[in-house]
Amino acid sequence: MSAAADAFTRFAENLGNKIEPNVRHHLVRVYACLTTTTICAAIGAIVHLLGIFEAGLLSAFGSIGLVLYLSFAIDDPKTFYTRLAALFGFGFLTGNSIGPLLNLVIAVEPQVVVTALIGTVVVFVSLSCSALLAERGSFLFLGGIFMSILSTMTLFGLANIFIQSQIIYQAHLYIGLIVMAGFVLFDTQMIMEKRRAGSTDCIRHSMDLFFDLVSMFRRLLIILTQKEEREQRRRKNK
Repeated sequence: MSAAADAFTRFAENLGNKIEPNVRHHLVRVYACLTTTTICAAIGAIVHLLGIFEAGLLSAFGSIGLVLYLSFAIDDPKTFYTRLAALFGFGFLTGNSIGPLLNLVIAVEPQVVVTALIGTVVVFVSLSCSALLAERGSFLFLGGIFMSILSTMTLFGLANIFIQSQIIYQAHLYIGLIVMAGFVLFDTQMIMEKRRAGSTDCIRHSMDLFFDLVSMFRRLLIILTQKEEREQRRRKNK
């Protein structure tokens, strides 16, 4: 317990030395919004699993609509709470739209959901801390590289609708997981630079990180479920 407390103290001291007070304050607001949005997503998923509200595709379209609103809405104190509500609504609908995938995963092995959730949180927190403590702007070069990779993956994903190649699908999963993990590094440092440039839009910044978090969770869920299915088939064949 003492070692953990000492490690946290050192981390806080390093953070205080590296990051300006106004940037630290902004990051607190960003992560507070991100945490609440993630809780809303969890509620949305639970609501689906309990059969209270199973919108599926409708939830996905609703979340896209809220993303478009948040992307184009101006950062104005007068509309802050409206945009904040839209962010939380986006989180809820995103979680609800993941519900069908969670149903499939639970049917295979419920423990996979817990493992994927813990894995996602550990990776996200670790990469966020790395980005916060790294040299200023040291991960910003990743943005252009990862955007190029995502564009290529999108093209191959569209082509695979017709090709139906399992190799392309698996590559899309694993490469996508690595890219989204890398985006945590990039987005974290980009948020800091945007704040230094004068942007105080904690809602849009937390939305960027929420995208990374959810994308990693989805892919990890599928990867771990595939692994569990292979192990179950292997046990049956023995």
